[in-house]
Amino acid sequence: MRPAVFLDRDGTLIEERGYLHDPDRVALFPATAPAIVRLRAAGFAIVVVTNQAGVARGLFGEDAVRRVHARLDALLGPAGAAPDAYYYCPHHPDGAVEAYRRVCACRKPAPGMIERAARDLGLDVVRSFVVGDKWIDVELANRAGARGMLVRTGYGADADVPPPGVRVEAIVPTLAEAAAAILAATDSGTPR
Repeated sequence: MRPAVFLDRDGTLIEERGYLHDPDRVALFPATAPAIVRLRAAGFAIVVVTNQAGVARGLFGEDAVRRVHARLDALLGPAGAAPDAYYYCPHHPDGAVEAYRRVCACRKPAPGMIERAARDLGLDVVRSFVVGDKWIDVELANRAGARGMLVRTGYGADADVPPPGVRVEAIVPTLAEAAAAILAATDSGTPR
């Protein structure tokens, strides 16, 4: 089983745009493709895990989420940086769409998306990392048994001190520094 880097989408890989549903509004951070290429070359699977409460709130459908992911693939693919898989949670306990209104095991910080990806892709979660711009991403890592890093892009710009009980491996400016920290934390840049 190989380890993975589980990446939050909005505010981590791409600019934060609120409830993003229009593929034409996807804007990659400059560090995204090079960081993914470095991580993949070191043997990590690259998996996007993202809460998409806009579906539950009735702002857009799951097809819009898939179109945004297809746009990401189109932007990242030429560099060899398209993610291995995307997992998203369309639920929210206060959702306007009854079919998606619930407390679930997949909404971050619950570990359901990581658990499903580990089963689907044969991943070693203990040797994996989660990188995101919110403390819930780091808490997700803690709950899943991975190591969590916070990037100061998106909502992470003002983050300093983790909430009580949340263990963070590193707080870094961008995904490029997160990739460097992940590689430094592994033996010779090869996942342990």
